[in-house]
Amino acid sequence: MTETVQAVVLQEKGRITVEDVPAPGAPGPGEVRIRMHTVGICGSDVHYYTDGRVGPFVVEEPMILGHEGSGTVLEVGDGVEHLVPGDRVCMEPGIPDPRSRASREGIYNVDPAVRFWATPPVDGCLVEEVLHPAEYVFRLPDCLSYAEGALIEPFAVGMQAATKARLAPGDVAAVVGCGTIGIVTALAALAGGASRVYVSDVAREKLALVEGIEGIVPVDASEEDLGERIRRETGGWGPQAVFEASGAAGAYRGLWELPAPGGALVVVGIPADPVPFDVAAAQTRELRIETVFRYANVYQKAIDLAAGDTVDLSRLVTETYSLEDAVAAFERGAEGRPTDTKIQIRV
Repeated sequence: MTETVQAVVLQEKGRITVEDVPAPGAPGPGEVRIRMHTVGICGSDVHYYTDGRVGPFVVEEPMILGHEGSGTVLEVGDGVEHLVPGDRVCMEPGIPDPRSRASREGIYNVDPAVRFWATPPVDGCLVEEVLHPAEYVFRLPDCLSYAEGALIEPFAVGMQAATKARLAPGDVAAVVGCGTIGIVTALAALAGGASRVYVSDVAREKLALVEGIEGIVPVDASEEDLGERIRRETGGWGPQAVFEASGAAGAYRGLWELPAPGGALVVVGIPADPVPFDVAAAQTRELRIETVFRYANVYQKAIDLAAGDTVDLSRLVTETYSLEDAVAAFERGAEGRPTDTKIQIRV
């Protein structure tokens, strides 16, 4: 067993290094040692790199980045029965306290004690080897690549959003924002029963990424109003579920009038600044407002769905970098190219 492994370390705001760090060692009871294969760069990783913080989470000491990962089991600890060395796996990155009230109530994603990869001060998985609790390690079906396995994490966010929307078969949905999270939310909404999903963005390059997907209707928000388009095509009623997936403060202008009466507004993107809340517009039509923070109890369902014929996660991968070129990968992520969806690193 090696004494050191290579990792992508955020030293401080604006400075990333690829360097040797201590190897994780042998797994303890209930743990798994994993050789990482592919790790995706999330928007939060980029914000830690460019801003040194995401909301209340501040980088105060060097931290290994990355939380969207897949790899191969190297070794299992005592008591692990569902995994064996050689298994291809992906990992749910949050480790809650199983004794907490949040965990007992099934909402462990909002457990204040959760330890989530690459959330200060917790190290992430952009490293050659990791240890992880076996109960949050999931075997990948043969039909899913390592790249798709690393995309299960963002797809789980979309699954959580679609679950919160309580979609009924035939519902019409709308997604504001056509980034990675917007696209996986649209895919999850279709799988959840939506007859069609309107996806809006101001960047035509992003909308081109969903063209040709049966059931998704791209809407260029720079040329037409999303609400007017959907009401025109639904007899004036509107969508039963609206997902805000951009996190942009400007997206909230007119957002409260967008859902159909009695519909749901699911807030997925996290705005950097306070946004307006039109209470009267929501109240007079009895809108149901849901919020999403990561996910809970959907990871295996996300894997099963991605393994079927209705969801193709591979189309989201824009480019893959080597571990040695991780700095260049993060610099590209910071550019925010409209044609980019998911940048991944082959560890």
